[in-house]
Parts: sequence; structure tokens; C-alpha cells
Amino acid sequence: MIKKIVEQPEIYSVYIPLPNNPLKNLNCYVMKTDAGNLVVDTGFNQPECFEALTEGLRELNVDMNNTTLFLTHIHSDHTGLIERIRTEKTRVIMGAKDYNYFSRSLSGNVWKLFNQRFIEEGFPESDVYAQEKVNPAVVYALKNLFKAIPINDGESFFIGKYEFECVLTPGHTPGHTCLYLKNEKIMFLGDHVLFDISPNITCWPYVKDSLNDYLTSLDKIATYDIRVALPGHRKNEMDVYERIAQLKKHHAERIESTLDIVKKKEYQNAYEIAGQLKWSLRGKTWAECPIQQKWFAVGETMSHLDYLVERNRIVRIKDQNIFVYRAK
Repeated sequence: MIKKIVEQPEIYSVYIPLPNNPLKNLNCYVMKTDAGNLVVDTGFNQPECFEALTEGLRELNVDMNNTTLFLTHIHSDHTGLIERIRTEKTRVIMGAKDYNYFSRSLSGNVWKLFNQRFIEEGFPESDVYAQEKVNPAVVYALKNLFKAIPINDGESFFIGKYEFECVLTPGHTPGHTCLYLKNEKIMFLGDHVLFDISPNITCWPYVKDSLNDYLTSLDKIATYDIRVALPGHRKNEMDVYERIAQLKKHHAERIESTLDIVKKKEYQNAYEIAGQLKWSLRGKTWAECPIQQKWFAVGETMSHLDYLVERNRIVRIKDQNIFVYRAK
């Protein structure tokens, strides 16, 4: 399904379904110019995603030999189809920080550290390894380093007369990068700002405080003059600055809710704390929640706990190889 988003420059959204995933879809954006095309993000390496993307590119008459492919971040629903759609002449560009992080992750150490931290935070060890078999972030992750041009915060690239500025917005991933079409005031947001769901913020290995990174990045994006805001998933039917304020309020409330749970009963682990927070579980109880969804929820809880620890509002203590928390 293709929808024209902007008349000038000519920008389309290609609807990429994400089967059995609460995100529902990826918005792949295509910008057509006389000097070449821009494609932003790809979808999972799944047949349904590949079929939708290639059909959309065919319908729009996109020649990948004359196309720049920009990847907002390392998650596999945004990078999964790189090698299947690129040609030798496709220019692939990605934020340097996430590209380097992905390269580092291929050694396997990142996922080992992820698993170790989740186990230490009370997530049942058997479930940690079981969720790897069903978690799309793991199942569809790229196994090899793809060729790309790493680009840094504030650097630009051009397609003809159009200048695109790369805006580093860490938080959702360590090096998430938005793309700003400067003169036209159009921002490709990736997963930094979503409008009817909240981007997942987790505790990335080698990152001290993902939530603070994310909140700082929200403030950064709010300084840009944005006429059109293009999110990576679902739809946008509201003002981007209003949505940024909502997301900041959501996390402020979640921080206080997390602190209240810690104060109510001290020496709980992150898994126990997560089970007492409010989540969109579609009528399921915490016990009924699929383990991959629990993994995302506990990861987000850990990011809020990290935030509170860094500000000396709570204390993290290791008790029999499990981290537990108490109020300061």
C-alpha cells in the first residue's frame, strides 16, 4: 500500500506489514527526485515485508542503482532487507554510532551482556533464552556486517539540490539517527518519536543511562523547525511538539511510578517491579504476557531504574547474584 505524503518534494510512504508484531507496520519512506531517489528503512527480512517493499518500489518505479538507502537505526525491522534490495550502485548511509555498535555486536558480546543483565535483574534464566527463539529483535537480526557509509551528527549528504542533515538522537538505540530535509523542514523520525505508541527504551550494554539519552534527544529534536514529521511506525495525526511533550510526561510519570513501587516494598528486582507497572497487554495479566513482550517491558523498567540510580534516588544492591533496589 502506497500513500503520497508530500507533493513537493515527492515523498511516499510504503506500508510494510510486520506479521504477529504489536508494531503492526513499518513506514518505509521513498522520496523521488530528478537526481535520484531516497529510501528510508526496509522492514524485517520476512517474505511479507520483502513482497510489500519490492512491490512498492516497483510501483514507484524506483531504480536502486540510482538510490540512497538511509537507515535510521540498527533494529532489524529497519535494516532487515538491506542486502536483498540494494545493488552494487546503491548508496547506503547510516549513523556512525549505530553502525559501529552493530559491528561490535556481531562478536556476540552484546547479546551475552544483554542476557547476563536480564538474568541479574530477576528475569527467569530459562525465559531469557526461550525468548531469543521468538523475539523478532533476535530472530531477524542481521548476521553479517553490511557495507554502509557511516555519517556523524550534524553532517549532511545531498541528492541533487536537496540537503539532508543527520541528527543523532540516542536513546531508542545507542546511535539512533533522524534525517532532516533542511530547506523543506521535513524530519524522518525513525523510532525516535512515534505518535500512538511509545518507543521502547531499554538498557543497552555499554550505555550508562539510555533513558536520559532519550529525553535529551527529545529536547534536541524539539529545537528543529519541523513542518512534516514522518514516524517509522503507524500514523501521525498530531503536532510533533505536542507529542514530544506527551512522551516526556509519560516518562516522568513512569519514573515516579517506578520509585513508588521501590518505596512500597524494598529489595525487589526489576522483573518484580515491571510486573507491577501498567502496560498495554491487550487484556492479559502480567503472568499471561508473552515472554518476548515481558523482555521489552523489563528492559524498559531497567532503563527507568538506571535513571533513578544515576540520580541517587534509589540504590542498586546485589543480593545472591540478583540486583535489588531500595529507596535512597
